Amino acid sequence: MATALVPLPARQWLRAQQRRYRLQSVPVGTVDFGTLRRLTPISPVFGLDRDLMIIDRHYIEDFLARHAADIQGRVLEMGDAAYTRKFGGDRVSESDVLHSEPGNLAATIVADLTDADHLPADSFDCIIITQTLQMIYDVRSALRCLYRILKPGGVILATSHGISRIARREGIDPWGEYWHFTAQSSKRLFEEVFPADSVRIVTYGNVLAATGSLHGLSAAELSPRELAYHDPNYEIIVAVRARKPVAASEAPS
Repeated sequence: MATALVPLPARQWLRAQQRRYRLQSVPVGTVDFGTLRRLTPISPVFGLDRDLMIIDRHYIEDFLARHAADIQGRVLEMGDAAYTRKFGGDRVSESDVLHSEPGNLAATIVADLTDADHLPADSFDCIIITQTLQMIYDVRSALRCLYRILKPGGVILATSHGISRIARREGIDPWGEYWHFTAQSSKRLFEEVFPADSVRIVTYGNVLAATGSLHGLSAAELSPRELAYHDPNYEIIVAVRARKPVAASEAPS
């Protein structure tokens, strides 16, 4: 409200007075960092050594639970079928798992989403792709492939990192991590492929949850109210629901 109503010069003057007279709501020098005053994270492995329900996963599962009705028919998931089983249940008639390299025993499909012309078009009622797009350098090609293999009327449920530590490093891990997304970038990328009115973006996070996530805290270490508070300036998880048109006339030109 202040940004909308108070002219910029007046806001700059007020901030100068805050700095000069230490009129901040929390004065400089009084912050107590407690156990967070450290140069290394509390957990170096995203919190998986503390609890399987880490903060990122809490938000991912909240998103999938809200869209569980979309997880039905023939479902494709990346890496394993854990979310297909958990949120699809008996609505799923056929479950497939895609992995980019041979060797994953859970995979029913081995393919590179940036070069997968061999995958048949119009095949899946739902595609679950969580925390994967940031690992794909040519993300536009991957999105075009995902759109192509969705059945008309099918839905993609995608999540990706916003604020996060780096998950994969090229040359050290099997693949790299190339992007962290925002709601704005996700919207533009998906609307290059899907009709704009079929794309819905939601974000999860706030400054406390982001701090906890960077340190690898468990979701259980924050209260439900702290986890649920939404501050659009702190996007920990960016989640997308996009639907392929039923008719060709609905598709973007």
